[in-house]
Amino acid sequence: MSVCLTLVSCSATRIFPDAGGRILGTVTTVHDGDTMTVRIAGRQETIRLIGVDTPETVHPSKPVQCWGPEASTHTKSSFPPGTRVYLARDIEARDRYGRFLAYVYRASDNLFLNLDLVEQGWGRAYPYEPNTSLSTDFARAEHIASLNQRGLWAHCQR
Repeated sequence: MSVCLTLVSCSATRIFPDAGGRILGTVTTVHDGDTMTVRIAGRQETIRLIGVDTPETVHPSKPVQCWGPEASTHTKSSFPPGTRVYLARDIEARDRYGRFLAYVYRASDNLFLNLDLVEQGWGRAYPYEPNTSLSTDFARAEHIASLNQRGLWAHCQR
């Protein structure tokens, strides 16, 4: 499957991709399974992963959800502070909270965090228009994870 991603930021401060169309950054903080802060060109950006939703651990009005601490620990251990990452955008640059929406890849080995979280059962596929270029891949990964009882699929009630 071939996917074309547009990599231009619509914020007041422009974030420019490299020649390969990727935005290079460094993880400074992981907040939970699907949210982190990345330093890009000297400034901090809160990144919300596209296509995946992990159980809540730090939401101000929701309790900690089943498998949330495990998902958060997985992301923190896989992408600790100092990890170099490549970010790729889809259609929409930011969510309603101002967070930068991105597909996140670990620069050292190209691990695709968003898909890894779904494949391993740390989170569920989360198609949210208009950023759905890879939604079929996420849905397929979720189906396989649930069939194989990976992560939350083995430990949490639906």
